[in-house]
Amino acid sequence: MTLAETQPQALNFECETGNYHTFCPISCVAWLYQKIEDSFFLVIGTKTCGYFLQNAMGVMIFAEPRYAMAELEEGDISAQLNDYEELKRLCAQIKRDRNPSVIVWIGTCTTEIIKMDLEGMAPKLEAEIGIPIVVARANGLDYAFTQGEDTVLAAMAQRCPTSAPEAEKEERNAITKLLNFGRKKEDIAAEESEYHDHPPLILFGSLPDPVVTQLTLELKKHGIKVSGWLPAKRYTELPVVDEGYYVVGVNPFLSRTATTFMRRRKCKLIGAPFPIGPDGTRAWIEKICSVFGIEPQGLDEREAQIWANLEEYIQLIRGKSVFFMGDNLLEISLARFLIRCGMTCPEIGIPYMDKRYQAAELALLEKTCHEMGVALPKIVEKPDNYNQLQRIKALQPDLVITGMAHANPLEARGISTKWSVEFTFAQIHGFTNAKDVLELVTRPLRRNNSLKNLGWEKLVKDEAQVPS
Repeated sequence: MTLAETQPQALNFECETGNYHTFCPISCVAWLYQKIEDSFFLVIGTKTCGYFLQNAMGVMIFAEPRYAMAELEEGDISAQLNDYEELKRLCAQIKRDRNPSVIVWIGTCTTEIIKMDLEGMAPKLEAEIGIPIVVARANGLDYAFTQGEDTVLAAMAQRCPTSAPEAEKEERNAITKLLNFGRKKEDIAAEESEYHDHPPLILFGSLPDPVVTQLTLELKKHGIKVSGWLPAKRYTELPVVDEGYYVVGVNPFLSRTATTFMRRRKCKLIGAPFPIGPDGTRAWIEKICSVFGIEPQGLDEREAQIWANLEEYIQLIRGKSVFFMGDNLLEISLARFLIRCGMTCPEIGIPYMDKRYQAAELALLEKTCHEMGVALPKIVEKPDNYNQLQRIKALQPDLVITGMAHANPLEARGISTKWSVEFTFAQIHGFTNAKDVLELVTRPLRRNNSLKNLGWEKLVKDEAQVPS
């Protein structure tokens, strides 16, 4: 009898609603301001927000042309000043100095607490200055780290046009323009005929440009054409989105954006696992193909090749255990991939769990555990970190993936850790980037092995013995 046969056959969900660690959601601008090249991000918050973004993220130093803080002072918080006039002055200055295609207001904890009506002010101000103003709430009271991106993309989804001439649709697709650059029209036309006849497909989720190209080409191999991405390279290139269009996400933290597409834009969501790891990428492609009635070609060989290339890393983690404390909402996908690599996972902590949006990912996690013959992990939403630390002490996992607040204390107690935020900023999607995931996961284990080889097996002294 295997271990899996002695364990519950269905996933176990709990919710602790305790104090958990997660990065600040306003840091989503750290990659979105780079992704949308004609945008300007205005974070409306206190000096604390500015300190965080400048010191922890370095955003305000490197993003100065398209990023700024609107600092709230005591007068603003006590409602003694005219917020509208001040925001109007700032936005007029932004238009004069930078002339962006869109200004994105990022709400913070403070704007939420004092009930600043950003959504009410934005349309009036937009009409006055003649620049679109998109409002996104990214406060840490309601959202975890990566959900900051979700709020921005959900707001952007409502701004996508419903129609455009065919020629303009192509112009809006930056990836298509890149792939067709310098090619003859007849070659492009011949290639277009190789695509299957299927409804328009929009992919959503902010990824580095190389990864966007990779996933677009992976779908192209199966005759699937990507009509656009959200976010686009430029606000003026937002994809055309109309009723009946199909949409599919690439990240598990974009449930609000998915809901906006379905309810506001009447799109059809493809509920697929997320393209993280060879197994997830294959399942993602297969699900899209099945919806369009297309038989995928060569996926067995493609996935097998990637797994073969990962074997050196897999040998380091096979049979070891990993514990997720919960931070960035990537936990389910990462755990599923690592279990497929031969690890065990007793617990997955996650700040927020949308079971509908992650249904396909959860099903794949369950299937993976059964196929690998390991126990199903316990999934804890809003985990209480104090309770988690007690469970970590009892379980003694080989690796804990955690937020930065707990990494050093755990290391001091002899438990290897990895910052969860690193997975957020790394290129982890698609077939070819699975190596980057394992590079991060195995780094602390490889470091420990190197220290052992040097004879440094113990870097922390035992508890001091007090003489009697």
